[in-house]
Amino acid sequence: MGNRQPLGRALRNVIIANVSSSLGDGIARVAAPLLAARLTDDPLLVSGIAAVAMLPWLIFSIPAGILLDRIDRRRAMTLANGVRTLLAVLMLTLFATDQLTIWWLYGVVFAYGAFETVYDGALRAVLPSIAAKQDLPRANSRVEAGEIVVQQFLSGPLTSALFAVSVVVPLGINVLTYAVASVMAVFLPLAAAGRHHTDPSGVPHVAWYRQFTDGFRYIAGNPMLRRLWLISVVIALCFSAATATMVLYVLNQLRLPEAWYGAFILAGAVGSLGAASIANRLKERFGAGPVMAVAQTLSLAALVLMGAVPVLGVVAFGFFLSAGGTTAWNILVMSLRQAAIPSRLLGRVHGTWRTLLWGTMPLGSLLGGLLGRIDLRAPFLIAGGIATVVALVSFRFLSRLPNPEELEDADGPAA
Repeated sequence: MGNRQPLGRALRNVIIANVSSSLGDGIARVAAPLLAARLTDDPLLVSGIAAVAMLPWLIFSIPAGILLDRIDRRRAMTLANGVRTLLAVLMLTLFATDQLTIWWLYGVVFAYGAFETVYDGALRAVLPSIAAKQDLPRANSRVEAGEIVVQQFLSGPLTSALFAVSVVVPLGINVLTYAVASVMAVFLPLAAAGRHHTDPSGVPHVAWYRQFTDGFRYIAGNPMLRRLWLISVVIALCFSAATATMVLYVLNQLRLPEAWYGAFILAGAVGSLGAASIANRLKERFGAGPVMAVAQTLSLAALVLMGAVPVLGVVAFGFFLSAGGTTAWNILVMSLRQAAIPSRLLGRVHGTWRTLLWGTMPLGSLLGGLLGRIDLRAPFLIAGGIATVVALVSFRFLSRLPNPEELEDADGPAA
């Protein structure tokens, strides 16, 4: 634990590629609704941008996972961001020629999301190939920290400021960010390609359309992953419900001026970045399981605090704790999954995990909206309370989870 080895050039390439790609994602996330508001006054059409952005995760996560287990993952990263570079060029061209419509915007946002499922899956599958099991929490922490800095601290203010000057500028930067990320993936080592489920001739044993249930079967057959998946899905549902109307709670009930809402959001960003910087150290000192159990419980209890004490300073502190606990949990649970899943199945299992986990979040948001109609504190108290109970019931199981390096090698012979 004392003499840690450098993580190496390959991880630096991954971090640079991901920071550049994440900046592009952050700009696109801010730019899309701003562009929509310029193209239409219909609230439903503007709000539809968020739904269209999430829809690809429900549709394409498993197909993307199948693809990633069958091709060179470096090429997948290059392809995904190469296509997103072309989409950014298309968006820039349409705007510059005054041909951008809300329907074109919908199409580009959907296509961005579709190729994001490929890129994100490839990124998560590449890390176990270039970092040892004991280094996975450290590697994931650095990747997560880079994403937090560019998406939560940099992209929002940068995009908003540049939009005030000229829409062409952030759209042009978007082209560059995806292009850089695409090029960086080319220079990853051969190990990042992945270990594919192929026979000596290089032809896959199983037709791709028969692999849709592989990820589910693997999770269902692994008691640790199965229980962890179910806990994660239930808590994600409750978490999205609890935070669905947070903006209304802060602005309408706590009377925070709209101009200061960005500053309030920074409380969560600071909590996330702080957690990313210490997650691996906590894991080395206390073990992954105990840290995961405490982080999960703390992040959910903080939601209850936010609803129970409607004071702006307390709510901001609760948001800080909740975001920090969630980030620590995400880093360690990702590291554990990467160590527990065979390389040849990482794409399919990751895709299956994300399909149900992220697929429930829109439902959670809907439930949170219904609770918010009763009282804006209700989502935090009810959904946050249920999630906290789930975390407490699961505390013993979570606290006994092993460190990634303690798991047996998941890569047996390809069968």
